Amino acid sequence: MHPAISLGIDLGTSELKTVLMDSTGAVRGQASVRVDTSRPQPGWSEQAPQDWWAACVNALAQLRAGWPQEYAQIACIGLSGQMHGAVLLDDQDAVIRPAILWNDARAEAEAASLARDYPAYADVTGSLPMAGLTAPKLLWLQTHEPDAFAAIACVLSPKDYLRLHLTGNKVTDMSDAAGTLWLDEANRAWFAPMLAACGLIPEQMPALAEGDAATGTVLAAVADKLGLSSDVVVAAGGGDNPVSAVGIGAVNGGDSFISLGTSAAIVSVTEQPLGNPAGGVHSFCHALPGRWYAMGAILSGASCLRWATGVLGQPDEAALLALVEALLPLDAPVAPSAPLFLPYLSGERTPHNDPQVRGAFLQLGHDSTPAQLGYAVLEGVAFALRDAMAAVTSTGAVVPHCMLVGGGARSQYWAQLLANVLGREMRTLHNSELSASLGAAKLGFAAIGDASLLTQGLPIKNTFLPDAAHSAALSIRYSRYRSLFPAVQALHQLSDKEE
Repeated sequence: MHPAISLGIDLGTSELKTVLMDSTGAVRGQASVRVDTSRPQPGWSEQAPQDWWAACVNALAQLRAGWPQEYAQIACIGLSGQMHGAVLLDDQDAVIRPAILWNDARAEAEAASLARDYPAYADVTGSLPMAGLTAPKLLWLQTHEPDAFAAIACVLSPKDYLRLHLTGNKVTDMSDAAGTLWLDEANRAWFAPMLAACGLIPEQMPALAEGDAATGTVLAAVADKLGLSSDVVVAAGGGDNPVSAVGIGAVNGGDSFISLGTSAAIVSVTEQPLGNPAGGVHSFCHALPGRWYAMGAILSGASCLRWATGVLGQPDEAALLALVEALLPLDAPVAPSAPLFLPYLSGERTPHNDPQVRGAFLQLGHDSTPAQLGYAVLEGVAFALRDAMAAVTSTGAVVPHCMLVGGGARSQYWAQLLANVLGREMRTLHNSELSASLGAAKLGFAAIGDASLLTQGLPIKNTFLPDAAHSAALSIRYSRYRSLFPAVQALHQLSDKEE
């Protein structure tokens, strides 16, 4: 008898990742496929849901070819995915238009109108309306694409479109539902008044399930195509940040982590909803029952480093990081005159809730070098996370130390800088780049009755303790950084008036 295998599927913004996990938590195989994003207008960000399913089929073919014995033992599937995307289906379950993604800013005015007209709803939904969340996008569609809006029979989150293909069932989990702004967070049920504010009714929403619940089995025809058994159970799964939390074992109150990927977030697990909507904090349902999390999100994280690498003509991020480390080792003080960077390349969420504000370099001089600018980018993202951490802890959530996951976690230099800026111990983890797909696989096992892996964390790779002297010097630079936001906000408001 071969041991059961769980397939974890994580539909990220830039790629779909899959893992094969055995019942001890060991990774037995993995495959990934890139996903393209379309930007038809400035500030827009869309993907074709059909591309997600094609990427999923492709990744599973890679797993089947590379690990045929393990693939044949798949007993369950867990799903994770980018949050806040609007997948619109008609009454035949056909996609009406490309999905509008989390980093799409078109619905700023609609978010502002929801916040203005229904201020009390934020305490129920766990967050202020923001352009990136799902609800304002549907309000935008109602005005700008009325034919598409009129055709909507169901609105799904991205990973739930994969579930529809796999099982034929329209179901979402509590954590992804929370990210729509249509969920009553405390009661873990659809909130009809906010749906009505967006011109929708509860019947247009998928069924709700906890992340560790079974939501059906793979359709026979699909199982045959994919080489799976038709009794494979598909778990509800969850949004990428809460499922990453499951992947790294952040499942109890006070467990905290920073996700440093395309965007970045600081997350603290809580045992009841703890909100500060006015501070830009999201209080959302976790992917496990009886758990919530407080999250501060910044819209540009490691993507700032990728952007700077290109602008500064460096071959890759590692080359720019090497320049930074050579010029500005972390055991040397940063010159007060070094450039400052505001990382608002896609606007900002926590704490400013301003999708139109843009980033800046300041204090540039003739002596400014690529290494200094690279350092400023790393520091600016860390400062933005300090803003977000202050907002999160204002709710009563605690951040005693932070696990660090995502692509940015590969840099030990950045991890130490974060420890110094935040005044918190940072812990990097083995396999953390797979945390969402690992969490999805764990939820798959839970859906077939094996919850033993849910509290299992990932082994610690490195620990970074804050350096008090550097923390003090960085706090001075942080106060200067904080003073600059009103100026860049006023700048974009001024340009709006001129247009």
